[in-house]
Amino acid sequence: MKTQRIYIDTSVVGGYFDDEFAAATQALFARLVAGEVVFVVSDVLGDELTNAPQRVRELLDRCDRSSIESVKLTEEAKALANRYIAEKVVGEASVDDCRHIALATVNRVDAIASWNFKHIVNLDRIRGYNGVNLKNGYASVEIRSPQELLNYGNDDKTGKRI
Repeated sequence: MKTQRIYIDTSVVGGYFDDEFAAATQALFARLVAGEVVFVVSDVLGDELTNAPQRVRELLDRCDRSSIESVKLTEEAKALANRYIAEKVVGEASVDDCRHIALATVNRVDAIASWNFKHIVNLDRIRGYNGVNLKNGYASVEIRSPQELLNYGNDDKTGKRI
């Protein structure tokens, strides 16, 4: 089975230490440690973590670097992010959220993980991002909370994970 590539945004890194989101976020990180997933991270995430508490800034440094793929903000991703804003998926103040979505789209990840329910993990926004993606020749992208990206056990008949 192909290892899933999951783009994580800043809310996932911060969620590791947040009482409300810690259990699911830590379980997603456990999938990373088990080699079930690869986290795709970007320089946008790095920039956003600059002012975060030290333990949040250092979390990814404690992970095996072979399980983390880094991507850079390209002109292609910037242009796609600007299309999301031009199409009014979100407002101009959410440019970094758009850049996360665009980077994940351009880099063809399997899913985006986020706890940002206002601007990212929101059915209307997801439809908007994917509508713009399709209009511009990109595939749609799965956008989920970390809770939705966990493994929930084995199939009783085959023993395979479901």
